[in-house]
Amino acid sequence: MMSRPYHEAAGGLPDQSALHTGRAVFTDAYVFIPKGVMTDIVTSLLPFWDKTRAWILARPMSGFSETFSQYLMETEPGGGSERPDPHSTIQSVLFVVEGELTISLSGSAHPLGPGGYAYLPAGADWTIRNQGAVAVRYHWIRKPYSAVDGLERPEAFFTSDADVEPIAMPGTDGRWATTRFVDPADLRHDMHVNIVTFLPGGVIPFEETHVMEHGLFVLEGKAVYRLNRDWVEVAAGDFMWLRAFCPQACYAGGPGRFRYLLYKDVNRHAGFGRIGV
Repeated sequence: MMSRPYHEAAGGLPDQSALHTGRAVFTDAYVFIPKGVMTDIVTSLLPFWDKTRAWILARPMSGFSETFSQYLMETEPGGGSERPDPHSTIQSVLFVVEGELTISLSGSAHPLGPGGYAYLPAGADWTIRNQGAVAVRYHWIRKPYSAVDGLERPEAFFTSDADVEPIAMPGTDGRWATTRFVDPADLRHDMHVNIVTFLPGGVIPFEETHVMEHGLFVLEGKAVYRLNRDWVEVAAGDFMWLRAFCPQACYAGGPGRFRYLLYKDVNRHAGFGRIGV
């Protein structure tokens, strides 16, 4: 199990001498939320949670990105929730970046440390608690499940970054690889949350332009990322939110590897109207 954080903790507040210059951008094609603006004053408190705060990084917005929400969560020792999500139609992925949390599913406890990954299907009976001595930080990605008549619903599972072998993209000599927690051919799943890794010199060598929406949280390293018409410098702790068909590409210049947690909606026909709760 990995012992170090995937990125530095968010929070804090700049002092009054800080210059009002930053990298945050909101456009009609993408949003870029740098680590430096994830301060104490932009957190949210959630119903039925205790000793917990959330940075809400993405949420459905009409005319922009509509399929998912993504939170960066921080739960103090003893904190958590016996009723984490009041919406029974919502499926969740949780990914731990620092500390340890315990998810109880139908009475069975599942401890997760850094790199721990949980998929919880819509309607699952789960609770969450920090039983450790330090704060735990983790991502929580939520999406309404799009059921298909004739397809069974996916079951819950628990794994970790360390237990899933990355798959190299063809022709890249391993410089670009994806850790896939769900088999892409498993059509029961209507979203994937993967980890993408670039070694120094690795690139996305064309402008990807596709129907999938994205949330990309940088876990490690730095790179320059193409977002629509802009090249943006990104680093650990930054978040990118892309609407459907926003062109994207990447160049990882090093000196170390560049990794990000990636959400995308998959395996369903194009909808006619918003899917929500």
